[in-house]
Amino acid sequence: MNIINMSSFISHRDDSKVSVDEAVTKDNVTYYKITVKVGPVNWSVSHRFSEFVELHEKLVSDHGVTKEWLPPKKVIGNKTPKFIEQRRDALNEYLKNVLNYLRLTMPYEFAHFLDFHLYDIFFLLQDLAKNLYLEGDKILQDTAAYKLTPVELHAISERLKMACPPTEKVDQMYDFSHILDFCSQLRCLNIEGSYEKFGSSNIVPNDLHFDLVPFKSLVDLKIIGVPMACIQSVGSLRDTLVHLSVLIATVVSLNEFLLVDILHKDPSSVDDTMKWNKLSVINFGSNNIEQIDWAITLVPQLQHLSLSSNRLKELCDISCLHNLRVLNLSLNSFSVCENWHAKIGNIVKIDLSQNKVSSLQGFSRLYSLESLDLGCNLISDVEEIQHICRLPCLEYLCLTANPVASTIDYRAKVIEQFDTRMTEIYLDNEKASEAELDTARVLQALRVVKEGKVPSFLENNNSSLSFNRS
Repeated sequence: MNIINMSSFISHRDDSKVSVDEAVTKDNVTYYKITVKVGPVNWSVSHRFSEFVELHEKLVSDHGVTKEWLPPKKVIGNKTPKFIEQRRDALNEYLKNVLNYLRLTMPYEFAHFLDFHLYDIFFLLQDLAKNLYLEGDKILQDTAAYKLTPVELHAISERLKMACPPTEKVDQMYDFSHILDFCSQLRCLNIEGSYEKFGSSNIVPNDLHFDLVPFKSLVDLKIIGVPMACIQSVGSLRDTLVHLSVLIATVVSLNEFLLVDILHKDPSSVDDTMKWNKLSVINFGSNNIEQIDWAITLVPQLQHLSLSSNRLKELCDISCLHNLRVLNLSLNSFSVCENWHAKIGNIVKIDLSQNKVSSLQGFSRLYSLESLDLGCNLISDVEEIQHICRLPCLEYLCLTANPVASTIDYRAKVIEQFDTRMTEIYLDNEKASEAELDTARVLQALRVVKEGKVPSFLENNNSSLSFNRS
């Protein structure tokens, strides 16, 4: 299947056509459907006759178009099928004449009438330049991310490869330099792709290639629904990017983005120039990743890693990430979690909700762990808490929607295992109530007596008592 890029009228002047193919009457108003073809690209746009008249007046006064080319107005009988067909045929001839006459100059008014500003590289960029000339400073001051599509990014990338086209408007407001200046200062960018045809054209955004070279100051990048094959280069992002999200992009390996512009993606060819030295937050949620590959070593400062909604079954050794504190592995396929202390170092927060975990033994030596979310798993035995109840920093534990959560006195049975710290624990986002603490103390007393020990809540009292022999 041939890939369709964007329209480039500059490159296809002699291979551009326009026709009025049909007339459609809706709510007593007649619209004339225009088909535009520029090389392999085509799209359609509809206009009322009154809009043809407005265009014609501008073209006559500003660009020397012959006044008689446009068919005359008709007040009476202009809704009959015969007249509408005659007018369609006349408008078809009119547009062909105008295109032939203005093919070399292609004025902005005519291009805009034909929707070139939506589908053609140069006219789209003129509109974008105008917008950024007027609003760019305000956008840059806003902390919200600026949104671009593969269509716009492709246009920018292609324009950078070309000399100044002869249709470039003289007006400074439309100058391409406004786009480059804006991109070089932009700090937060969202790129949203699509496999659907763009507008009424045969352009598919996710078939378009682009690069990120113009973005010299970007610190936050979110890519949604864009295949990595679209991206040709990341420019200087390795030196600036702090937050990265690649979502719903059918990614199977982290190196698809981290090494997107490197031809040979293997450990032996990697050097320090390929490292992302400022990147601290990565989110590759909703992809097809089955394992965390070696490319993670390219992000030495990583603090927060989210791989939610992937296909992970086990955790590989990522202890090289000395700064990693937060790990989100929710909505994967983990069932056995063995010796995680040897794989993730000083982790503070783990989200393993909506997996298939049935045992907590693998978390027993994560001494820095403060928060553990195991909601919607397969934990059924309350005694599994024994593996984590002695973790000194653990404060937040979520076990909602596990089989164990439906057992009698579930909360009290979990809390009592934390011994002297039972009042500090947030179980399922709530601290224990007084009633739960009372039940927990009774359960604890029964447990320790069974084990031949003294309940912890009595130890302090006993230590303060003195027995004098009389």
